[in-house]
Amino acid sequence: MEKQSFSEKLKEGKFVITSEIGPPKGTNIEPHLKEAEHIKDRIDAFNVTDLQSSVMRLGSLATCKLLIERGLEPVFQITCRDKNRLALQSDLLSAYVLGVKNVLCLTGDHTTLGDHPDAKPVFDLDSVSLLQVATDLMNGKDMKGNELDGKPEFFPGAVVSPGYEPLELQLIKMEKKIEAGARFFQTQAVYDLKSFEKFMKMVEKYRVPILGGIVLLKSAGMAKYMNEKVAGVSVPDRYINMMAQAKKEERAKVSVQIAAELIKGMKGLCQGIHIMPLGWEKYVPLVLEAAEL
Repeated sequence: MEKQSFSEKLKEGKFVITSEIGPPKGTNIEPHLKEAEHIKDRIDAFNVTDLQSSVMRLGSLATCKLLIERGLEPVFQITCRDKNRLALQSDLLSAYVLGVKNVLCLTGDHTTLGDHPDAKPVFDLDSVSLLQVATDLMNGKDMKGNELDGKPEFFPGAVVSPGYEPLELQLIKMEKKIEAGARFFQTQAVYDLKSFEKFMKMVEKYRVPILGGIVLLKSAGMAKYMNEKVAGVSVPDRYINMMAQAKKEERAKVSVQIAAELIKGMKGLCQGIHIMPLGWEKYVPLVLEAAEL
């Protein structure tokens, strides 16, 4: 029996699990592929980040192709930061030809946040217009209405921040993304289940699958930094204290415990979870076991 795809599982209402691969800063991709293969039976698709945090790395598209060759299903993250509309359209077509179906359209972090702060940003498009581009290509036309010789079939997705204030702005943008073609959403990191439940009730009317975001906390300092610097993320004092009280060698165990608690709380609220391990990929199996997934 043929394995169901990520999109088919979502369409059938199954609870799905996605994780993330951050390509290396260099060519040593094998350890990352082995980490993915180690958990492939428990993960429905792997997001491949596109120069995450504006740090120069191996490309997302090449990494997606390597995953496909190993029988793993990628979600191709594509950002507007580094390329103009010509290159973005070309990359989307290239992705499809290489076997990529799932595409997550992002505006992207500004170059000043990364390791090449003097790099010139592009931002010719934003996440909404990039989604529209993907939809246009699927309809057989480029941005200028020119006919394509062969058209791609994507499962386009987008991101949303449930804890952002004012939430109304996120909902307006979410509506625009759905109108532009988004068929699923992955959220920013969620740590407050009450506010997440409120958000999920507000977006029920959109009838689009939402995967709750889980970021593994590495320290109390990281939690405090996210509270101060990451819009829409609020880590409760209880979790900060749990990380602060844990000895260095116990932090991973406590982080897994927190992630599992959040996942259990999300199970009845959304259509899946998206785990962002940020270099702690080896702990993803422990998170899934602790969350009874």
